[in-house]
Amino acid sequence: MNEEIEDKSNYSADNIQVLEGLEAVRKRPAMYIGDTGVKGLHHLVYEVVDNSIDEALAGHCTDIFVTIHPNNSITVKDNGRGIPTAMHTKEKRSALEVVMTVLHAGGKFDKDTYKVSGGLHGVGVSCVNALSVFLKAEVHREGKIFVQEYSCGKPQFDVKEIGTTDVTGTIVTFIPDDSIFTQTTEYIFATIAGRLRELAYLNKGIHLDLVDERETDDDGNFLHEHFYSEGGLREFVKYLDETRTSLIPEAIYIEGEKNGIPVELAFTYNNSYSENVHSYVNNINTIEGGTHIAGFRRGLTRTLKSYADKSGLLKNMKIEITGDDFREGLTAVVSVKVQEPQFEGQTKTKLGNNEVTGAVDIAVGEALGNYLEENPREAKLIVNKVIIAAQARAAARKAREMVQRKNVMGGSGLPGKLADCANKDPLVCEIYLVEGDSAGGTAKQGRNRDFQAILPLKGKILNVEKAMEHKIYENDEIKNIFTALGVSIGTAEDDKALNTAKLRYHKIIIMTDADIDGSHITTLILTFFFRYMKQLIEFGNIYIAAPPLYQVKKGKEFEYCWNDQQRDLAVQRLKGAGKEDSVHIQRYKGLGEMNAEQLWETTLNPETRTLKQVSIENAAECDHIFSVLMGDEVAPRREFIEKNAKYAKIDV
Repeated sequence: MNEEIEDKSNYSADNIQVLEGLEAVRKRPAMYIGDTGVKGLHHLVYEVVDNSIDEALAGHCTDIFVTIHPNNSITVKDNGRGIPTAMHTKEKRSALEVVMTVLHAGGKFDKDTYKVSGGLHGVGVSCVNALSVFLKAEVHREGKIFVQEYSCGKPQFDVKEIGTTDVTGTIVTFIPDDSIFTQTTEYIFATIAGRLRELAYLNKGIHLDLVDERETDDDGNFLHEHFYSEGGLREFVKYLDETRTSLIPEAIYIEGEKNGIPVELAFTYNNSYSENVHSYVNNINTIEGGTHIAGFRRGLTRTLKSYADKSGLLKNMKIEITGDDFREGLTAVVSVKVQEPQFEGQTKTKLGNNEVTGAVDIAVGEALGNYLEENPREAKLIVNKVIIAAQARAAARKAREMVQRKNVMGGSGLPGKLADCANKDPLVCEIYLVEGDSAGGTAKQGRNRDFQAILPLKGKILNVEKAMEHKIYENDEIKNIFTALGVSIGTAEDDKALNTAKLRYHKIIIMTDADIDGSHITTLILTFFFRYMKQLIEFGNIYIAAPPLYQVKKGKEFEYCWNDQQRDLAVQRLKGAGKEDSVHIQRYKGLGEMNAEQLWETTLNPETRTLKQVSIENAAECDHIFSVLMGDEVAPRREFIEKNAKYAKIDV
C-alpha cells in the first residue's frame, strides 16, 4: 500500500505548470504591475521576494537577502530549494527558463508544491524579467550551480552548469528597464525596508536582510537593516502601537486552524479614538478588507457584547452599543492563509471567500472568550472603553449632523472662504487647500476659474491623531473641508463609512509653503485624510502641490528650480561667460512671495506644474508613521526624523 502513495513533497521540473505566455507585458506593463512609476518599480522587488517567501511558507527557506547595488540593480538571494532546472516534459526546455520566461508559470499553481502562496496576486518573476534590461538567475541545487541570463525577457543562452555547491537556493539579479520606468529607476531604501519588516512580522522565524550599497556609514559599512520576528503579529501590533498608550499589558494573540484555514491575529486596545485594523491574505495587504475582516469584527463584537451583558457592565447604558463602539482604540492585525483566494473590489485587494468569515469568527470567539474570563481586570478596562466610545459616538453624530445639515451642492451651504469654480463636473474640477489667507488670495487671482477652486485654511488644522471624534467635526477648518468637498461620514450600513457620492472635485491638492510650518500643515492635513477619508487616498484623489524653491535670474532670463541640483545647473547655464554675481537667486520661503502670474506658471497650470499623487503603498507602515509623527511621544518622533532626514525636504 505504501508503494501506491505519491510523494507530494517532491519539487521537480514537472511540478511547474504553464498557464500562458509573456507577449503583452512589455507593451502594457501597467496591466501587470499597476503602474510604471515608483510603485511599479518597487513591485518588481516584491515579486521576486514573494517567491522566496513562498519557499519559506513551504518550510524550505529561512534566510532572504535583498541588496540594492550602486547602479540601482537589485539582487534577491534565498536559501530555499532552488528553482528546478531539469527539462520540463511539456515545454521541452529547462524548467528554470520556463519559470523566468512564461507568465504565470511556477510551482505555486500546483497545490501539492505550495499549499498557499503570496505571489498568486501578482504575475511572478517572469514579469520582472520582461521589464528588466538584464536579469541573471543563479540556482544552487542538487550540488550544482546553474545560471541563465536574459535581456528584456529573452534568454541569452541555454541554462548551463557552472560549478558545484554544498548549499541550495536561488539568486536573482535584475536591472529595471529605463525605457519602461521613465519616471525613475532609483529604489528607495525605506520603501523596501517597510515591506520586508511587514513580511518578517507576517512570517515569524524568517530572517530578512536589506543592504544598500549606495550608502555607507562613518565606518565605511553599507547601510543595512535586519528584520526578524519571533512573536509575529504580537510584535507587529506592538510596533504599530509603540507611540500609543495601551489599555492592556499584552496584545491578545490568536493562532490556529479553523475549518482548514490557518488563522493568525493579534489585537490590543489603546487610548486613541481611531480603529486601526490591518489585514492580510497570504501576505497580501488587503487594504479593502473582506470576509476575514467581517469574521473578525463579528467574533469581536459578539464575544465582547456577550461578556459585557453577562457581567452587568452595560446595565446603566442609555445609549445602544454598536459594533463601531467595540472597535474604537483598537489596533489589530489579521492574517489568514487561503489556498485559492478570490479577490474583488476596486484595487483587487478585498477578500471574497465566504468560508473565511466563519473560520475567523470561530477563532476570535473561542480565544477572546477565554481571555475575558481569565483576565477580568483587562476585560473591564475594555468594556469601559466601549462605553466611553458609545457616548463619544453619540456626540460625534450630532457634530456630523451639524456639518452635513445644509445641502453642500447648493451655493448657500458652501464655506464663505471657498472660491468655487464655474464648472460643476467633478471629473474635471480640482480644489486647492491653501495655507493662509494671503497665499489663498494670490491663488484666487492666478487660478483658472473654470475648473480650479481655492479653499484657504487658517493656520494649522486640528491634529486628529489626538482628538476625540466630535471635536474634529466641531473644528472650523475641518468643517470647511467637509462641506467644500461635498462628502459626508456615515451611511445606513456603516456609521463611520465615507460617502463620496457627492464628491465635488476629483483632484484635491494640498498647497503649503516650502518651510517647516508648511510641511507640518501638510502632515496634519494628510493625517486627517488618512484617518477619516482614506478612501480618497486609495482612489487617487489626493495630491500635493510642488511650488518651486528658487528663481534663478540673469537680466530678463530666469528659470524656476525645485531643488538645489536644478538651482546649481540653472546658475551655470545662465552665468555663461559672465561673472557668477550677475546671476540672482531668489529663495521662495512662502507662497506669498510669488505673484499670481508666477503661481499660475509654476504651481497651478496643468501644463507646467508638478503634482505628487498621494498613495498608500503600505497601510500598516503609514499607520505607524502617522502615529509617530502626530502622537504625544517625543523620543520616537525625534528618532524617526533623524533616521529619515535625508528623505525630508526641510528648510532649516
